[in-house]
Amino acid sequence: MDFPSGTPADLARLIAEYPLAWLINHGAAGFFATPLPLVAELDEAGQVTALIGHCSRRNGQVAALQADPRAHVLFMGPQGYVSPALVSRPHWAPTWNFAVAAFDVTVAFDEAGTLPAVRRLTTHVEASQAQPWQVEDAGARLPQLMARIIGFRAMVTAIDARFKLGQEEDLPELREIIAAHPDPVLAGWMWRLNNDRLQAHAAAHGEETTG
Repeated sequence: MDFPSGTPADLARLIAEYPLAWLINHGAAGFFATPLPLVAELDEAGQVTALIGHCSRRNGQVAALQADPRAHVLFMGPQGYVSPALVSRPHWAPTWNFAVAAFDVTVAFDEAGTLPAVRRLTTHVEASQAQPWQVEDAGARLPQLMARIIGFRAMVTAIDARFKLGQEEDLPELREIIAAHPDPVLAGWMWRLNNDRLQAHAAAHGEETTG
């Protein structure tokens, strides 16, 4: 089944709001899968061109990726069950809405890029704090902490983004789902991914709508 792929902005937002991803590859010792927070690197058009991160030097995945840098990165964004109880139409069947993205990447480890990778991540995740933490706040422990990890840039070679967020629903049912779904974050994503037709419907009927 084909699912809506969203826009580059949708994909960038997914990574920004749900940065923890699975880095997956295969080596001589078998499969490796490590959960890591990643930051997207965008080109001038807003396309994701690379994913920046860091991991423990002791992770067996490092040696495997140095031998063969090909890997997959999987992001899971907002997701949840949609019950028929939310919809007034008879015989409407349940479904599951979600936003996910899978990347084919080539991983290059970067000694000099380790501190910048950590700084980039902490700047992103601390942005909402009144006094954002900075790497220098680790004080004398910083050299020890940096010695345990290594930064990397995962260059994107292919993207499979899927945003199944109510685009296939008729507007009456979609409006009911958004209004009554127990997860306001998922409902907000459904509203944003259907904004154009929801706004058009509201305008045609003299209604006000907000996301």
